[in-house]
Amino acid sequence: MNNPFKKTFTPEQHDLFLYLSRINLFSTLNYKQMSLFLPFMYERKYEQDEVVFFRNDPSHALYLLKKGEIALTIDVNERFEDLTKVGPGVALGESCLLKNTKRLLNAFVVSEKAEFYVIPQDNIFDIFENNIKIKTRMLEVLAEVYNEYNSNVFKAYKSSMGFFNLSQVYRG
Repeated sequence: MNNPFKKTFTPEQHDLFLYLSRINLFSTLNYKQMSLFLPFMYERKYEQDEVVFFRNDPSHALYLLKKGEIALTIDVNERFEDLTKVGPGVALGESCLLKNTKRLLNAFVVSEKAEFYVIPQDNIFDIFENNIKIKTRMLEVLAEVYNEYNSNVFKAYKSSMGFFNLSQVYRG
């Protein structure tokens, strides 16, 4: 028997839930939890070579790549060093889930066009404040992502024969 009081969603909302469920930060949330983010998912369009954000910018929004390709770079001695390129279904700017953080990388559009859903940090924090399970699940995923980054740093250090001083990582 169907529950007449159960929340129902439109086909468009279901499509958004499927999209969100493929993004690591949202992968542990159910549709009802994801639905809280929908009113705050603003569509933004960018052109080729446009900057999405720069390293050290305040981290005030989460960017969910809908279409296009983005280059992630780091600036070293007045030049940009390419780290990787990412495509649709990736979250950028995850550090916005933490208070008072800055961007760690630069993000530039390399495809002809790119489309994002952008969720402002204030809206994310409002959802977190009223939904501790959502906050816990998303921060657990963020911790896993950061743990994987750390693991990759150690692997790179080992394979580069100590090309850089790893103790600098722990000095801040």
